[in-house]
Amino acid sequence: MDKLDYKKAYKVYYLPADQPVIVDIPEMKFIQIDGKGDPSDENGEYGSAVELLYAIAYTIKMMPRNGVTPDGYFDYVVPPLEGLWWLSDYEEDFDYANKSKLVWTSMIRQPEFVNEEVFLRACSVVEKKKKLDCSKVRLVQFSEGLCVQCMHFGPYKDEPATVEKMKEYVKGKGYTIDLTDDRMHHEIYLSDPRKTESAKMKTVLRYPIR
Repeated sequence: MDKLDYKKAYKVYYLPADQPVIVDIPEMKFIQIDGKGDPSDENGEYGSAVELLYAIAYTIKMMPRNGVTPDGYFDYVVPPLEGLWWLSDYEEDFDYANKSKLVWTSMIRQPEFVNEEVFLRACSVVEKKKKLDCSKVRLVQFSEGLCVQCMHFGPYKDEPATVEKMKEYVKGKGYTIDLTDDRMHHEIYLSDPRKTESAKMKTVLRYPIR
């Protein structure tokens, strides 16, 4: 049986074109961890958070090989890293070169069979084998609803141009961007910046609308 690859099975959510499109995002299951600060800071919270999320995600995926098969388990490709981003102090003209005020939720989608018991078992394994603290990670049902999204090609610093294109598209369709405490700037990372030239990076940008 082939592995389920969420990116390929649900292209409408993970592989949009480089032109904005309106999508209705269903509820999905994620492991999440919150943090703040510049994600490129080598001594910051972000790198450790991503390491922890992947450790848990791969522990869940590999459970059958370690003698535990959760009810409803199926083989799959671990979905891509995602992130919700906002500012600790709102600024109309945000300086993208100064990311110290960024606040974020880093997250990875989980298969439907993952429940609290499976999640906690994985956390226990990660804490024991990798000596990582899982206390700040949570398993959640996450729903975004109506959004505009677009594929951004290139470095993260060039994202404002794609965001402006999305805003103009939304305005032309009679909608408005709906950023709130519960609905945020959302990015899905389809490229590894450590292995990909910046010009060839692919990032899904998603904004809630109403």
